[in-house]
Amino acid sequence: MASSGLTSSFSFKPVLYRRGRAVCPLFLESEFSGIRVSSVNLPRVDSGVCVSAASVTAITARMGGGRYRPTSSSSDDEDGALDVSSIRSPSVRLIDAEQNMVGIVPKSEAIQMADEAELDLVILSPDADPPVVRIMDYRKYRYDQQKKKREQQKKTNRVDVKELKMGYNIDSHDYSVRMKAAQKFLKEGDKVKVIVNLKGRENEFRNIAIALLRRFQEEIGELATEENKNFRERNVFIVLAPNKAVLQKAQDQPKKREKPASTEISASV
Repeated sequence: MASSGLTSSFSFKPVLYRRGRAVCPLFLESEFSGIRVSSVNLPRVDSGVCVSAASVTAITARMGGGRYRPTSSSSDDEDGALDVSSIRSPSVRLIDAEQNMVGIVPKSEAIQMADEAELDLVILSPDADPPVVRIMDYRKYRYDQQKKKREQQKKTNRVDVKELKMGYNIDSHDYSVRMKAAQKFLKEGDKVKVIVNLKGRENEFRNIAIALLRRFQEEIGELATEENKNFRERNVFIVLAPNKAVLQKAQDQPKKREKPASTEISASV
């Protein structure tokens, strides 16, 4: 196919149809940008054999649309989610672009629906019976997933140190306020530096200040581990780091309670 002195070549594969016992080519289709070479007249069948090929009269191309992809050679399909040709079952369980469960339909119908919507047909559960597929813009989905992953990595790598200050003779209400604040910061993944200020002659009460910090640490419990401390300077302090194992366990528990029934099928990749 040439235009303005530029020549490009694409590989085509025949799309077949059955007429009686004969299987004949209906049109040729390329995996590049939906290029399709179609025929006006169907081949003539004689005694169950295709004896004449129709002349090629039309070439159609749709750039960016009709993105049913029969193979997983595309760089944005590293996990094979677009390799619909790998589905051997004649039927699939379809989820539409609005995440509504359509139900069990012929695979060819699911492909046609995705093509008409100019979206991708994505395999969610290839081992299910029948396989579960969903119509979506897979490239946009992958972009959004990668963006969320980058944001999560930034959040994980950035650890803030929150400072909480109190006097050695702090009252119970203020102590409780700082305890709740420390728990909140630790659950959010931040470190907490608890400081007891000793001014002037208050240095005589250093042991009381140290005991206060130890009490604070004990009441925080397994939520944090001691990362650093300094009981020699005028303002004594202790640095508490979040206990990742405890935080992960706390995050996993709600997921177990919200686990869907075995008959339900997730609408996400």
